[in-house]
Amino acid sequence: MGKPWHDAGRMMQKRNTFTDFIACVDHLLATGYGAAGRVAIEGGSAGGLLMGAVTNRQPDLFRVVLSHVPFVDVMNTMLDATLPLTVPEYEEWGNPNEKAAFEYMLSYSPYDNLQATKYPAMLVKTSLNDSQVMYWEPAKYVAKLRTQKEDDNLLLLHTNMAAGHGGASGRYDYLKEIAFDYAFLLWQLESEKLP
Repeated sequence: MGKPWHDAGRMMQKRNTFTDFIACVDHLLATGYGAAGRVAIEGGSAGGLLMGAVTNRQPDLFRVVLSHVPFVDVMNTMLDATLPLTVPEYEEWGNPNEKAAFEYMLSYSPYDNLQATKYPAMLVKTSLNDSQVMYWEPAKYVAKLRTQKEDDNLLLLHTNMAAGHGGASGRYDYLKEIAFDYAFLLWQLESEKLP
């Protein structure tokens, strides 16, 4: 949809991404394209940030969250200029060494905005050899989430010890990953698990 559309969801307008996503889910539910209590969402990398941010904003809207190699510890990652993508990504997220950008990024960083509440069932996946979102970022996020969540919904961290940012790449290995994701999703959407 062009550069103006892209610019309206980055830097100091990044929160538009999250409010737009929630508005789309609300619209789909209101027009009958889904049912409350049965909404599943999925995203990876920067889309994993989206999963974390919208789940923090409105955890009761979602039943299941699939988050692949999620960029969820925005502040620590963007403050570490030794990581390979940090400095080039200032053009997308902002430079947290500037006060206004720091405060804005902190306002939506999924890790930094976890709270004591009920969260949906979640599968968070990471890869040991990921050069873009380091494996410790999703692991740290899940560890903190476990101390905050006030529910019995399943929270799984799956670490692929042989993959990179794109997940498994073998002839059938990537299909096994997809099957694992769908199995988790369908299991969590079983009717007896509905709120």
